[in-house]
Amino acid sequence: MPRVLSIAGSDSGGGAGIQADLKTIAALGCFGTTAITAVTAQNTLGVSGIHALPAAFLARQIDAVLSDIGADAVKIGMLHDAAVVSVVAQALGRHAVRHVVLDPVMVATSGDVLMAPDTMGVLVETLLPQVSLVTPNLDELGLLCGQTITTEAQALDCAQQLLRRGARAVLVKGGHLPGDTVVDTLVDTQGVRLRLAAPRIATTNLHGTGCTLSSAIASFLARGCTLDKAVTRAHAYVRAALHASRQIHWGQGHGPLNHTHAPVALITQPEPHHAA
Repeated sequence: MPRVLSIAGSDSGGGAGIQADLKTIAALGCFGTTAITAVTAQNTLGVSGIHALPAAFLARQIDAVLSDIGADAVKIGMLHDAAVVSVVAQALGRHAVRHVVLDPVMVATSGDVLMAPDTMGVLVETLLPQVSLVTPNLDELGLLCGQTITTEAQALDCAQQLLRRGARAVLVKGGHLPGDTVVDTLVDTQGVRLRLAAPRIATTNLHGTGCTLSSAIASFLARGCTLDKAVTRAHAYVRAALHASRQIHWGQGHGPLNHTHAPVALITQPEPHHAA
């Protein structure tokens, strides 16, 4: 079974972070392992607290997993401070992992900022050149480039800035732009590799979309897909999970995706009783 290590924060609400990653990895036929960077107190309404784990202990988690179980791909999510970023960058240097997907979690769906400002520069300098793909949303892409993004052209220009600063490939996600069509664009130093356009899915269950997409890409890379195919298949998986979540209600705010695509009837109604 392909192995995927998720280095990310824990979401007590179960919709994003480590929890979303493990659900996605399992749903896509891979074995998931974890190295937790921080524990959060959060629900569908937002983040009320973050408890960071010591950077040295994060290093022990990564080394424990990779020295024994190994990984065919690594997904990196929430890295809250510069020391944690440095530890992860050093760990990637110690362990030869072919595929690394970085989802620079800086802003939650609720708008909560999850990364210290001085951490962004360290991430760009030490981690960005080591990963196979970086998957920021538009808010995160703008923070990395120091500007506000309101158009697709601005987003693609920011992606080019990241490529010039060492990124190998960038997935520009268009979900935060207005319009009935959402466009995700995969670019590398050779230009646009892939453009995926699809109708916007009407749902409030968007919490953890970025975590789910990045861990899905890592899972398909672990299964041997090319980057283009992994992004295409992950994009389809996320859309199916969003579509399957539309009639389900978790909490009072932004609920999670339906990672297992279970029929609504099976999880909102009791099973019929059968007489012995």
